[in-house]
Order: sequence, then C-alpha cells, then structure tokens
Amino acid sequence: MSHNDCIFCKIIDGEIPSAKVYEDEYVYAFLDVSQVTKGHTLIIPKTHTKNIYETPPEVARELFARVPKIASAIKEVYQPIGMNSLNNNEEPADQSVFHLHIHVIPRYGDGDGFSSNWTVHTDDYSSEDLQQIAKEINGNLTS
Repeated sequence: MSHNDCIFCKIIDGEIPSAKVYEDEYVYAFLDVSQVTKGHTLIIPKTHTKNIYETPPEVARELFARVPKIASAIKEVYQPIGMNSLNNNEEPADQSVFHLHIHVIPRYGDGDGFSSNWTVHTDDYSSEDLQQIAKEINGNLTS
C-alpha cells in the first residue's frame, strides 16, 4: 500500500474526517471509529511507517512520548479502572491498517467489550531456556 492509499495518511491530511483528540508536528491522535470502550483512541505518527519493524527511532521516540499524555487525559476525563495500550504488527497479529498505530483502550470492568487471552507457558521454559532465548534476541539487536 502506498502512502497515497493509506487511510490514516488521509485522516492526517484532512481528506477523511476524524474525531481528533490531539495533534502536533509529529503525532496525530483520534478516536477509533470502532470504539471498543468509550475513549478508545488511536495514536499515530504523521510520518508514514508500516509497522514497528520499519519505524525509524526518531519517529518512535516522538510517537511513544505522546502516549502517557494522551492516556492520562483519557483517565482524567472518564476515570477508567485501567487502561490497555497495544500495537498490532502484520496481519497474523490483527494489524488491519498498515500505518503504525497505538491503541489506547480505557477499561471499565468485566464485560466492557475488551478481552485479551493469554496462555502462559511457565512450565515449558527452564531458566536456562530463558537465558538462551534472551541471548539469541540480544545477539540480533542492531544499533
């Protein structure tokens, strides 16, 4: 998908209307049209980047620096009992718009519309296994 076909770029450019929550030189935040819970906000960089893997450090720095500010404003206004922030990368991880975005989802209690299911594998990995996994990841970090 080219930058010109990106729905989020069109929102930033004002070609598609949005319920804008926040905007500055680097970041645009707006309500998700499919509100999972009241106040569900998407925070996106104005620089088009497909996902977390392709995001330059300076774009990530500006994007993630805004998340606490926006989450705190949602918390102040709606007094949720918790907040989820998440990012999906690639289609198998449920990314449906291929412009990096952070979901900030206020939580109001059981049955509020959001759920995440975790299956922990505590017994599947020894401390030696965890050390080996950490070593493999660390060995592939780029500067």
